[in-house]
Amino acid sequence: MSTELRSHLDAFIAAADDGSFSAAARRLGLTPAAVSKSVAQFEARLGVRLFQRSTRRLALTTDGERLYGQVRLPWAEIGDALTDLRQGAGKPAGTLKVALAYTVGREYFVPMMESFVRRYPDVVPDLHFDNRQVDLVAEGFDVAIGGGIELTDALIARELARLRIVLVASPGYLAAHPAPTHPSELARHRSLLRRSLGSGRLLPWALKSRAGEEVVASVRPVMVLDDPEALARAAASGMGIAMLPRPHALPLLER
Repeated sequence: MSTELRSHLDAFIAAADDGSFSAAARRLGLTPAAVSKSVAQFEARLGVRLFQRSTRRLALTTDGERLYGQVRLPWAEIGDALTDLRQGAGKPAGTLKVALAYTVGREYFVPMMESFVRRYPDVVPDLHFDNRQVDLVAEGFDVAIGGGIELTDALIARELARLRIVLVASPGYLAAHPAPTHPSELARHRSLLRRSLGSGRLLPWALKSRAGEEVVASVRPVMVLDDPEALARAAASGMGIAMLPRPHALPLLER
């Protein structure tokens, strides 16, 4: 076994034992940056992710757990363990734990599951529906799908689709209050605001014209809600104007 591979394994085992690069560095007499770099090089060499990283903790991935269990074997058998890991890396298998926003999950994701399980018969999707932003590492999720997710350097993100945001109001409300034709007119209307479950902040009404002009509208809230489905119902009842992702508004617009 090469010295480089041995150092990578030492860094991996120490980080897995102690749950952090800092603790592993103290054990090995290195800096946390050196341990992190060694583990990253090891992952690149194997072609798999061994850890899920966050600012608070490290958690082993499924591949990481497999390797961690095997590297406790005598050093003579380590080569076989790494070969086994490489051979299995291209064959998806096991449980895939997914966090989904309710509407996106039900309307768009679930209908694709039949083709997914046919293509990957050894993968069992474990779907969790929740509008809040989950902590992927702490809660053991492999992936989260939704909008408005606050990203960190520890997460890998991919854009799946563009989600249109629309302003909506009921016919009854617009009959009593003429529809605004410019963002500046929204301040005179009753507005229904949404609070982010992740940050607790009120979501601003950021609008963009066909010409590309962007503005954050001033609004006069009459109610604040943290659930987009409830927000849609409140707007449909005539309480005021709401800003909603189109999937939440569409069922009521089609009535």
